[in-house]
Amino acid sequence: MKVRRSTAGLFVLAVLVTAGSWSSRVFAQHDHPTTASSLRHDSTPDQKGKTGAFVKVVRDATERFRDVAAAEAEGYFLQFGCVSGSDSGAMGLHFVKGSLVGDDVLDPTRPEILIYEPTPNGRLRLIGADFLVFAETWHKTHVETPELGGQLLHLFESPNRFGLPAFYTLHVWAWKDNPNGAFVNWHPNVSCENFSGQNP
Repeated sequence: MKVRRSTAGLFVLAVLVTAGSWSSRVFAQHDHPTTASSLRHDSTPDQKGKTGAFVKVVRDATERFRDVAAAEAEGYFLQFGCVSGSDSGAMGLHFVKGSLVGDDVLDPTRPEILIYEPTPNGRLRLIGADFLVFAETWHKTHVETPELGGQLLHLFESPNRFGLPAFYTLHVWAWKDNPNGAFVNWHPNVSCENFSGQNP
């Protein structure tokens, strides 16, 4: 399997031009905040039902991307290295679709980012999706915090170590169950151990 990076100057790279830390290295845990909204809160039957329905929508919409070649064929490319925490697991490899980044549209069937985990055999396993919108862009047309599938997105304020403007994000662990919840930032059972820092 061959994984390639976009070299066509995707919109994401233009947006991230000042973000020198978005590189092929492993990020530390403190790069992503854990907030109260990150914690598991789908305890009632109604909440569990809504969570399950939303995760199913994302899973159905991304099933064709279980093969990373299909993701690349549709414009998703690895933009930075494997995102890992010091003691909270990892997020994995983020494949970004530049044409979906930069607007204020959040569509559960069209994630801005697909998340893969490197496996011992050198392949990539699809484990989830990540929805992202820049705060300034969002608040040009919305007052409220962005929400998707009944879940509030997590705010990453600026300044941040990425050099990015403030942005909202929501991880959906649709392909690998997360014991801490389907929408938390970190997955304790995801590892970057098999990521060599090079494209497989």
